[in-house]
Amino acid sequence: MKKFLFVALIAVSMGSQTDLFAQGETKKEKRQRPTPEQIMQMQTDQMVKELMLDDETTAKFTTVYQNYLKELRECRMMNRKSTDVKKEENNEQAKKEAGKRSEMTDTEIADMLKKQFEQSRRMLDIKEKYYEEFSKVLSQKQILRLYHQERQNANKFRSEFERRGKQRPGQRPEGAFQRRPGDMPPMEGAVSD
Repeated sequence: MKKFLFVALIAVSMGSQTDLFAQGETKKEKRQRPTPEQIMQMQTDQMVKELMLDDETTAKFTTVYQNYLKELRECRMMNRKSTDVKKEENNEQAKKEAGKRSEMTDTEIADMLKKQFEQSRRMLDIKEKYYEEFSKVLSQKQILRLYHQERQNANKFRSEFERRGKQRPGQRPEGAFQRRPGDMPPMEGAVSD
């Protein structure tokens, strides 16, 4: 009888572990990178919330703001090729690209800088164009808040990108899995962090 209970207990525990692994895989599947359209929608929703717009203004603002974000994105991608984007996603490839920049000739560097200037001018033109569009829908204080929020978001993304760049592969993010006030204390005899 004891053997039967022992075997049944092992079978139940193995089955529950299989369920845990299956759940872990579905979480990974759900954790996919959002599409550019989803990102634009999240940015738009955040800005509507930040500006506290009513329904009528939200309807007008949403189309204008999404067109603004599309044009800015196209402008940012202007000097990139699809292969360059894939290379930047791989950290080692990005380091190789940085090494190639140090080996560039003066004319190649001058061309690269001119393209960057052209891109900056184009982005400024887009911002001026949409400033006029935003003025038709928003007050000047709201426009100022919009630009301020965009700068804050850019700074957050930049600092997060830098933080992740310093992080080794497989390393836990800073502050992850640390006890916070109100968490359960560790069990007696358990090894603590």
